[in-house]
This record gives sequence, C-alpha cells and structure tokens, in this order.
Amino acid sequence: MGDNSSASNSNDERELKEIRNLLWGPSIRLDVFRRWSQGFEFTDIEPSALVQKQGGPCAVIAPVQAFLLKILLMETPGHSFSDLTLDKCKRLLIQALCNILMKCKVTHYRIVTLPEVCTEAKENANEDSEGNIRSTADDEMQREDPNTAVYIISSITNRIALYHTLLLQHNVQPEHRELSPKEFHERLGVLNFESIEQVEKYYTENFNALSGPYGVLLFMYTVLLTKGIGNVTSELSDTSEPLIHNTYGYGSQGLINLMLTGRAVPHVWDNDQDVGGLKLRGINQQADVGFITLMEQMRYCTVGSFYKNPKNPVWVMGSETHLTVLFSNEKRLVSPETPCETARRVFKSYDPDGNNFIPSALLGDVLSALDLVSDPEYVDIMRKKLDPENLGIILLNAFMDEFFPIDQRSTPDTFDLMHYNGIPGSNLANKVKYRKGTAILLESDLKVMCSSSNHMLTCLQTKWPNIEVNWHDGVPSLN
Repeated sequence: MGDNSSASNSNDERELKEIRNLLWGPSIRLDVFRRWSQGFEFTDIEPSALVQKQGGPCAVIAPVQAFLLKILLMETPGHSFSDLTLDKCKRLLIQALCNILMKCKVTHYRIVTLPEVCTEAKENANEDSEGNIRSTADDEMQREDPNTAVYIISSITNRIALYHTLLLQHNVQPEHRELSPKEFHERLGVLNFESIEQVEKYYTENFNALSGPYGVLLFMYTVLLTKGIGNVTSELSDTSEPLIHNTYGYGSQGLINLMLTGRAVPHVWDNDQDVGGLKLRGINQQADVGFITLMEQMRYCTVGSFYKNPKNPVWVMGSETHLTVLFSNEKRLVSPETPCETARRVFKSYDPDGNNFIPSALLGDVLSALDLVSDPEYVDIMRKKLDPENLGIILLNAFMDEFFPIDQRSTPDTFDLMHYNGIPGSNLANKVKYRKGTAILLESDLKVMCSSSNHMLTCLQTKWPNIEVNWHDGVPSLN
C-alpha cells in the first residue's frame, strides 16, 4: 500500500493547497481566519440552535442549521424544541452534515481532519524494534480495508492521529492552542470513506472534530474535497475572486449554493441563462432547502422558483452581510402549485418590477409559457379584450379573471413562521433563540407597504408579495 499511499498523499496535498487558494486567495488575513475558527456549538437556551461567534462563517453555519431544521421538522414527527437533549441535537447535526455531503459526493467521501499531538498520548504509545511508535490503534489500522478508510497523509501525521485516538481512550482532553493559517494547513489530513454510514459513524465517534475550534473550517474543506476541486472550479466558471471575501470574511454565493445544493454555481435563478453568448449557471432542480434574499428586492439578483419553492418549508435568508434561516412546520407552504399559482408566478416573471401588469406585447409569451393557446390571431383577439382602452398594458387581475376565474390556492391564508439568527448580539438579551411570528397573506395583489428599515418584511415579500407578519417579540434581525 506504500506507493499508492504516497501518491494519494501527494494528490491530496496538492488539492488541499488548491482549495486553500480557491477559498482565501493568495494570502489569508489573520483576523478573517480567526473569525472562521470556531466549532459547531449549540446554544444553552435553544438546544438545537447553533451559535455563530463572529461574522463570516454563516455561509457554512446557516445551511447546516437549515438542514438540521429540515430533518427535525419533516423527518422527526412529534418533536418539541424545548425537549431536545444534547445527544439528540448532536445526532441531528451529524445527519445535517451527511445530508450536505451526500449532495457533493462524486467518487467517495473525503473527510478533512486536524490531528493533534499530546505528550500524555505519546507516553502511552510503544516503540517497535526499529524505534517506530506503535499502539493498538496501529494494528487496527493495518486490518482496515484500504478502500474503506485510509489515512492519506504522511507517516508522521498518521502517528499524530493515533496519539489523538489514545487521548480518547484515556479520556484526556487535548489542550487547544491557536494555530496560524500556515500551521492549520500544514497539519491537515484526509480520511476516505465509501459510504455515508461510515462518515456518520466517524463523526459520532469523533464529535470533538466538529465541536473543536476548527470544526466549521474542517467541514467546509470536507465539502470542497468531497466535491473535488476540478468540479468546483468548472461550476464556478469565474475563479478570479476567492470564495471567502479577503476583507470582510463572508462567503460567496457559489459557496452558499454548494452547501445548499451540492453545486457551486454562482447564480440563484432557475437553470442556465445565456447572456450575450455567456452561459451563466443557476440552480438546476428544486432544492431541499430554499433561499431568499434581500438583494433581490434591491435588484442585484433574481431568485428562481427552485429556491423560492423548495421541497421543505425551510429557507436560508440573505441580507447584505449575513445569512439567517426562516422555517415553518406548515407543510402546505411547499405543496405543489395549483394552476392558478403557476399562472401568477409566470405572469410575474414578465413583471420584474412588481407592478402587477405587463406590456400587452408580452401576452403571447405568457400564454406560450403556460402552454395555453398562443396563435398570433388568438393573441390579438385577447390583447384587445384585456386592454380595451389600448393603454399598452395588461393587468394581472384581468388576465387571471379571463384564464383562471376559479382562484385556487394551495398556500394557507395564515401560518406560523420561525426565524433563526446565530449571532448572539443580533438576538434579544444576546441569547440565540428561535423567534416566532404569525403570518397572513392578504387577498390584495398589492404589496404591503413597509418602511425601508423593515428588512425582514422586504425580504419575505420576494417570496410572498402580499404577506404581513406579527412577530411575537419584535421584528427579528437579518444582520
């Protein structure tokens, strides 16, 4: 196995270096690296809520929180947020990480590790006749199927990993010291696993790898390595800017999309779009967890239906600087669209300014997109009927009354929403806690007018234009 191990070691060192450059650029600012250096930690007051200690790592923490909530809401019936034990929350976290990794797997799972040296562990190790350090874990590793779990790092790093195993055996807690970016990357190792069950078992037995001071970084590297650097760069198209902003430390849209969908595409619209001969890649199928953003209201992007209408009532919410999570236990929020809802969505896709009318010249395009009769003669007749005063516009209500007179809706008129923000300082009394609100969808097609400071409502209106929400403890912060 020696030659293959050396080749694997060399390949992974190269790929980890490429991932480092893709994430951080040519140099890593120490303050940005420190902000990302945290583990996955639950808050005391809300057992299943993760804490984000500083700005930056929400590009990983918010998607992980969203998948955790998806599992809790949709796959764990009868749950109660307040009754969750720490062990249950740990299992939910590991399941969430595995959900994300399954979307990224190409050939096998490649778990990035950070082995640590400890004097007490060294003293419990033995030397063989040639002076090499060995332990009972050495023998276990020799018996391991090389295709199942392989340490593909140098022999000295293998020994460091064994020392860490001995720490666990002797119940010794390693003393963590802050690593420089250079030290962190020099110490990284890799484990290969063939099945997600093996990954889940590894994280269960080595939970400290997730909760330790570099747990978030290690998981991000694991996602990128499992996906493969070549696949990531081909999906990004443009790699001139790092995935983590080198000044402010926030994650790019490509990184967010990779965490949510397993694809590092840079845009949030549906499918690919051709703009001036350039193929701009978007979301290619309905997402398990959705995404909505304040930036759409500001005209910086267009979020497609695959993100706005996910399979589960959980959405990552984006502001200019931060990611939070919106969720609900109302499954009807993601039930299949009725023909009426499809018609409204398609009509409004030709009305990007939200005016509830379209230029009459676009009527044929809307009818065609809805698979309705769109022969030119018929379109002319309907254009005159829907715009009798020849104003050059067609109102949404007139269009719906003509083609969909029975207005069926799958979404309930009222429902509860919950919101998560992982930064303590953005919560009441600096305690990370889910915030609850009661939403109502007004019958009018006109948007609810809100002040420019109510970013929460502004963001929600990109998904539900006629929504109003009564938050029980004041409006939560998106920042």
